[in-house]
Order: sequence, then C-alpha cells, then structure tokens
Amino acid sequence: MPALSNGIRHFPEHLDRAAQERLVDVIRAVVAEAPLFTPEMPGTGKPMSVRMTNCGPLGWVTDKQQGYRYQPFHPVTREPWPPMPEELVALWDELAGHAKPPEACLVNFYTDDARMGLHQDKDETDLTAPVLSISLGNACLFRVGGLLRKDPTGSFRLSSGDVVVLGGEGRLAFHGVDRIYPGTSTLLKNGGRINLTLRRVNS
Repeated sequence: MPALSNGIRHFPEHLDRAAQERLVDVIRAVVAEAPLFTPEMPGTGKPMSVRMTNCGPLGWVTDKQQGYRYQPFHPVTREPWPPMPEELVALWDELAGHAKPPEACLVNFYTDDARMGLHQDKDETDLTAPVLSISLGNACLFRVGGLLRKDPTGSFRLSSGDVVVLGGEGRLAFHGVDRIYPGTSTLLKNGGRINLTLRRVNS
C-alpha cells in the first residue's frame, strides 16, 4: 500500500461481517424512503456511472443545470432526506475526531463496471471537518493523490468493512475509484459496491 498523505487514515476491516450486515439493512431502509437516482455532470448533463442517494439534514446532488450542491430534499421525490442513522453517527464520533456531527451521508452504489474519476470533496463550507468513507460489498481500487490534479497518485485496495478518513492536509486530496473487483464479497446478494461518505457541510 502506498504511503498516505498526512491526514488520510485507512482502517482495514474496521467493521466485522455482522456490523456490515447491519449497515446494509440500514441503507436499504434509507433507499426505500429516498430512492437511488443517477446524477448528472454539470454543464454536459452526462450521467455518472454510479447511482446515489443521501441521508441526513443535507444531501449532495448534481445535475446539468445547477451543478454540484447540497440541498435538504431529494431531487426526484422532492421529499426531505431520511434522518442520519445512529450507526453512522457513532462511526463518525469514533473515527472523525471532529466535535460537530455529520450533516450529510452520500450513498453511492457502484455496479461492477462503475468507477469514479479523480475529484476533490470541496463543496462544503467547513473544510476543517474530515470526510469519512465506508466500503461495503465488492472491493475496489482506490486512487489518491495530492492537492493538485497533476500531482502523483497511488492506489490501494479497499475491501468490505474498510473505512477511510480524509482529514488534515489530505482533506482536499484528489481521489477516485479506478475499478470494482467483481465477486470479491458476498455481502450484497446482487453484487456491486456501496460507498457511504459522511460529511460536515457547514461551519
């Protein structure tokens, strides 16, 4: 595994199988209330390869017309996002090292051919709070670089139950998902990968 930027922490197998299964049940309840939707790239309207939803007071969305933003309601149903589950708040309290609670949990579902290009998480007002990422389901190849897109990058594998925290100098590091490894987990009966990203939006 490459050396990680200062402030980026990787917790392999932090969640055991039972905890992973509980989280999947929690997320199924979220999706039942706030269905997965396909986000669009700003300007072009090109659909992303992941489907997503959110829970918590705010949710991250993007579309052709208005671009990247946080809003308090689902873009399709127009209903408020489901509350943040206690299990996710507990993980934040355990690992984030930040006094204020998370305001958004972005739920990304990756099919086995989905990926995520290099990007920064920078749509938040409070950039002192870390970003906490939880992997469930099939493993992926996670790429992380520096503060500039042209900086060198390194990749390492994330498996089901792994947690990554992007904080400190690594809070604005470019990162992405190069590929999914099909058949590497039996957690999700139809395959794929769920990524949960907890964020504090406001100062």
